[in-house]
Amino acid sequence: MSSNVIIISAPSGAGKSTICKAIVDASKNIIYSISYTTRLPRKGEKDGREYFFVSKLIFEKMINENKFVEWAKVHGHYYGTLRSSLHNTLKSGKNILLEIDVQGAVNIKKQYVNACMIFIMTPSLNILKNRLIMRNKESTKVINLRLKNAKQELRYIHRYEYLIINERLNSTIYAVKTILKSLKYRIRV
Repeated sequence: MSSNVIIISAPSGAGKSTICKAIVDASKNIIYSISYTTRLPRKGEKDGREYFFVSKLIFEKMINENKFVEWAKVHGHYYGTLRSSLHNTLKSGKNILLEIDVQGAVNIKKQYVNACMIFIMTPSLNILKNRLIMRNKESTKVINLRLKNAKQELRYIHRYEYLIINERLNSTIYAVKTILKSLKYRIRV
């Protein structure tokens, strides 16, 4: 069986991190790609676990050295996927799961045409707003920026093969697992 690039994108607050963690925890053959970012760690985050946290200067140097297979500026911060990490995981025969924004997803799909792209969304923008407020991690200004960005991200849905509405977490995780199981039967381009 061939290795797969699996992309999960969603607006902030739609549940993508929780879903990705559940998918990776349930599979021995899926490796989670840890992105680089210039944003500061949130409470409880650890360098090398959720992200590799680097300065803007270091990130821009890595861009200039072509170290990223994709990178984008999202919510005012850089995020990127290390080219060597993705390549080495695929070479090892494992699948790689990328939790990335829509810009990065489109860039990856151009390079890996067989990448499986899944978009996760809440049933409505109001529910998304409530989830952002409930997690109590950001200011009202940041929440409003994330909602504005969510509306722009929704314009990319047509580029994805799958759209899952995350009403109930367990059902959403089951749906993602079902999609991933089907990849072994997919005809590749």
